[in-house]
Amino acid sequence: MTIQAQPSPFLGQLLADLAQNWWLLLLRGVAAIAFGVLTFFWPGLTLLVLIFLWGIYAIADGILALWVAIAGKDLGKIAPRWWLAIVGLSGIAAGILTFVWPGMTALVLLMFIAAWAIVIGVLQIWGAIRLRREIEGEWLLGLSGLLSIAFGVVVIARPGAGALAVIWLIGWFAILLGCCYVALSLRLRKYKRPG
Repeated sequence: MTIQAQPSPFLGQLLADLAQNWWLLLLRGVAAIAFGVLTFFWPGLTLLVLIFLWGIYAIADGILALWVAIAGKDLGKIAPRWWLAIVGLSGIAAGILTFVWPGMTALVLLMFIAAWAIVIGVLQIWGAIRLRREIEGEWLLGLSGLLSIAFGVVVIARPGAGALAVIWLIGWFAILLGCCYVALSLRLRKYKRPG
């Protein structure tokens, strides 16, 4: 005799909210891919232009993540969507700080980006673990979290690798992360309720 665990009502509602707003995750993925591709087309960008491009990306990603957190239905005390709200707020804060202090050193900016990537990665892995019984393909969210953490660790370990290497690393990170978001959004679209 096998006993099947009942899916939690929170995770079912979270899946429904994510499925209804699957296109927001798709937009996050497209924005990340576009940012990554631009870094390869213009590898000679000045540090100031790179800072501004990254600031725009961080704000756009943060706004879209915060929108997903706010757009869902109220889940009460079961489990708040704080993790996605933190992702959104940290992206917006990172982007705003980038414009407030554009002259900060490359090393400080790299550490800031690395910390942001690690925090987001941990939160994405946490989200994937929470959704593992609810959807197929949750590993894509977990993989995007692992990529974020790996990117952050590499940047911390090798900050002096050179501007071009850092630009390429940022570009590949954004493209891979964007591909994970796009793939996950297309899987979530299957769970969207008609109407």
